[in-house]
Amino acid sequence: MTGAPLGTGSPRVWVAILLIGIATYGFRLSFIHLFGRIDEVPARVKRPLRYVPPAVLAALVLPDLVTLRPSVAATLLDERLIAGAVAGVVAWRTENVFATIAVGMGVLWLFRFVVFA
Repeated sequence: MTGAPLGTGSPRVWVAILLIGIATYGFRLSFIHLFGRIDEVPARVKRPLRYVPPAVLAALVLPDLVTLRPSVAATLLDERLIAGAVAGVVAWRTENVFATIAVGMGVLWLFRFVVFA
């Protein structure tokens, strides 16, 4: 294939970005439009929506907890791992995302600024 290499100045890149943006906007707008037209969210839709906050929280937190460390000892004594474990217990016991975030951050700050300072 000939032509200029694909860079940020390539029209094909900008067209792809524009089309993906339109598709994303349309997808989100369809849900806003759909849920704006119905009075009650069906139970079939409501059940899976309960898992969105824990899934988002896990997607944000877990990659930082499972990154490779230089040694096993550093991993076992890492303040992030300890705070993550405590937050996991809080999430399991309370099923409250706000409590999980608050306790996890509190434990992380406690270990980072007091214990391991």
